Amino acid sequence: MILCFGLSWPISIYRSYVSRTAKGKSIFFEVFLWIGYVFGIARKFMQYSIAGGTGLNFLFYLGLVFYFLNIVEISIDMALYFRNAKLDRERENTIAVNEEVV
Repeated sequence: MILCFGLSWPISIYRSYVSRTAKGKSIFFEVFLWIGYVFGIARKFMQYSIAGGTGLNFLFYLGLVFYFLNIVEISIDMALYFRNAKLDRERENTIAVNEEVV
């Protein structure tokens, strides 16, 4: 699951960057996903402390890497959301000014 999400975020980032609009995006959805990744990372560290730092295998570290990559990717997508929302507001203001002039 985490691998599929990790592969999906670059597509979402690309579409957010190219579209230059925040329409159709939900910042609340992305925030809740971001929080979920934070809890996933916290869970990994709790597993580490319970295991006493021993007996951890390759999959433990691989999972931690995927969580960090996903949180970075969703953070980029969230930043693009705010950029695109600003661009949307600027477009709306330009349209409103142009309509007043005519």
